[in-house]
Amino acid sequence: MTAQEDSGPFPGFNSDNIDNMLVNPAAYADESIHDAYTTLRRDDPVHWTQPDGFRPFWSITRHADIVAVSKANDRFINRERTYISPIEAEEWVKSTTGDSHLFRTLVDLDDPLHMKLRRITHTWFMPQNLRALEPRIGQIAKAHVDHMASLGGTCDFVNEVALWYPLRVIMMILGLPAEDENRMLQMTQEIFGPQDPDVVGRSRIITQGINPEASGNPQVDLFALVQQFFAYFGEVIQDRRANPRDDLATVIAQGTVDGEPIGLLEAVSYYAITVTAGHDTTSSSASGGLLQLMRNPSELAKLKADPSLIPQAVEEMIRWVTPVKHFMRTCTQDTEIGGKTIKAGDGVALFYWSGNRDEAVFDDPFSFKVDRPTNPQTAFGNGVHQCLGLHLARMEIRALFAELLPRLDSIELTGEPKNSIANFVSGLKTLPVRYVLR
Repeated sequence: MTAQEDSGPFPGFNSDNIDNMLVNPAAYADESIHDAYTTLRRDDPVHWTQPDGFRPFWSITRHADIVAVSKANDRFINRERTYISPIEAEEWVKSTTGDSHLFRTLVDLDDPLHMKLRRITHTWFMPQNLRALEPRIGQIAKAHVDHMASLGGTCDFVNEVALWYPLRVIMMILGLPAEDENRMLQMTQEIFGPQDPDVVGRSRIITQGINPEASGNPQVDLFALVQQFFAYFGEVIQDRRANPRDDLATVIAQGTVDGEPIGLLEAVSYYAITVTAGHDTTSSSASGGLLQLMRNPSELAKLKADPSLIPQAVEEMIRWVTPVKHFMRTCTQDTEIGGKTIKAGDGVALFYWSGNRDEAVFDDPFSFKVDRPTNPQTAFGNGVHQCLGLHLARMEIRALFAELLPRLDSIELTGEPKNSIANFVSGLKTLPVRYVLR
């Protein structure tokens, strides 16, 4: 097949370098990755992928296959590889930690330990418990819309609203002090955005007052960053074990596995996944959702006219943005997926953003529809590793738009929105807007 024959629906797309495109952070930033996804879904949905500088793996791009692999957790495990990483980075982690991961979060583990740790907070994250937090989340949403209204009709929605709103919700549910917000922002941004100098530079400006332009291209020392997590949350663990409170930090610190207190590594990892995944992904979905409402004014008008559509609109925002672009699995026994035999030991990449544009599942998948009638989006994952905080994320985004939309008379872009440069967890890093807000 020639490059021209394999061009897909996007003019000028050349698939000769498709394997390198799948791991290239820039392809996620400019969204050209959808060219590769669309071609693979059509021609090779279970694709043996050999990018330069990476261990090879299978790319899974169809919704049905992603769901099937996600639910077969006995045959596709997490502990070997959690996300696509260059060989050099994998070797550095192993030499630094003696393990294949910097943390031991829920997404890095398999059953039975995974489920034992998940049970510690499972009840806390259920809708019936979260409903008690809904008024406080609504107050935080209102405070951020009030702040937006105070800015004189222009702002960068990402940096003024979307970054801070979910961070403050996470700080509230963990019971962490407001004066630690800047430190937490820096840690959550740099753990997911080390490839993007804008993201790193922004965190340095906020937390340290450092102008990244004056210091060249800012770099993230991942080992030092991990040490920051251990130092900060090590103190939280000690405090909550000695002085328990009615917060999620206490639930984690007081958690047990097989009758024994949760270990330091597991506890710090639990906090790390809570603050990073709970912050960055919600921020990306909210800001990406607002951008699509601006780009589709008829959908915005529809949503403003009928607020009962907000829950459906939130699902569409999450589908559209898909903040976690992929997760990895490792096959434990020869298994057939999509007509291909995946051998024991092979790595498998589940490309959720591709699954959420699958033409076989979503009618007109490249259109944003606030009233999409069926939306089996897979952004939260499936099976035993489905996102623990999915109900909280939905509640937060619903609360924000329920507060924003009735007060919003008009909104438009004043510059070019930009996505973060990352192939694992990514979303908008800037969204300059002009608006009239009551």
